[in-house]
Amino acid sequence: MLSNKIRVALRLLIVLVLIVVCALVGVFLGYNYVLAQDSNITNLKLAIEENRFKIDENTPGCIPIVINTGDSTSDIASALYENKLIDNKILFSLLSKVNGFDGAYIAGTHYLVAGLNYDELMYLLTLEPESVTITFPEGLTYEEIKKMLHDAGLTFSDEEFDKCMDSPNMFVDYEFVSQIKVSDDRDHILSGYLFPDTYEFDINASPQSIINTFLRNTEVKLYDEYYERAESIGMSMDEVITLASLIQMETNDGIDMMLVSAVFHNRLNSEDADLHYLGSDASVNYLRELEGLEPTLNLTQADIEKDSPYNTFNHEGLPPGPVCMPGLDAIQAALYPEPNCNYYYFCATGDGGTAFAVTYEEHLANIETYKGNWN
Repeated sequence: MLSNKIRVALRLLIVLVLIVVCALVGVFLGYNYVLAQDSNITNLKLAIEENRFKIDENTPGCIPIVINTGDSTSDIASALYENKLIDNKILFSLLSKVNGFDGAYIAGTHYLVAGLNYDELMYLLTLEPESVTITFPEGLTYEEIKKMLHDAGLTFSDEEFDKCMDSPNMFVDYEFVSQIKVSDDRDHILSGYLFPDTYEFDINASPQSIINTFLRNTEVKLYDEYYERAESIGMSMDEVITLASLIQMETNDGIDMMLVSAVFHNRLNSEDADLHYLGSDASVNYLRELEGLEPTLNLTQADIEKDSPYNTFNHEGLPPGPVCMPGLDAIQAALYPEPNCNYYYFCATGDGGTAFAVTYEEHLANIETYKGNWN
């Protein structure tokens, strides 16, 4: 019979052999898994590069997975599990960590389909999400911007978007927001600050993230020099943007913008109180657009008499807020009007130009000359 010492030694030997065998099997399986994973991902990359593999909103059976900023791997695994793309959340989280995908997933909307293995899912979620690129020209109203966003495929709620636009406290990190004059007369407090430019948006972006994208760009465009200049001419940045919006709507010509700006500045600073009524067609056309009407150079008496604080024919000074999203040329014109200019009136020539006048009589003569071109 074997002694106790020999039996213990044999047991230890057997345990050691089993440990070594398990380790070798684990290494073998792990090695094969890594090879298989590399092969899967390499093949997927090649298929994507050769345009043989693509999943988008038009793919039959596609499932949108939205990764929000700050989502953990566990949150992503839950979303995949709820959409029946994986059957084990813990395994996905574990493989994600082992394979180095943890923390590499990109926020946004990703389109996936059933039948993808874990490696393929992990890799696809690290690619750039589904997005759209939109170019917004100068002079758009807030309602026009919302329509362009929806037309491009964004899925936000209009009600939530409006609420964000009327909640400047959500965007207090931007210097210009603190200068916005909040009043009950103002239409959408942040209107005027969605800077016209080219942007890329996730199709499921939230209203707050969309507005932040615009405002970050606005902050970059408003140099410190602009704030200093605004202060030197006795205006807040909000007043500058409001004036720029009128200028933007009145003309697209850079030189004419400076002259139009000079007219508005001259009237606002005039000792003649009657000239403080700016009489800008842009302000009335803004009201027409809110009513679903087309802008026109041939304003009716009813248009001019519209009862609104935005109507600069019957309300003194600037309107309560911007009437559109002005571009950089209009903002610069508002800050730097044509110097030594004694014009107090202007009208459109009907061919994209502007006729200026010093006196009201000269202005009436210009209207008579050019009104035939306004149709």
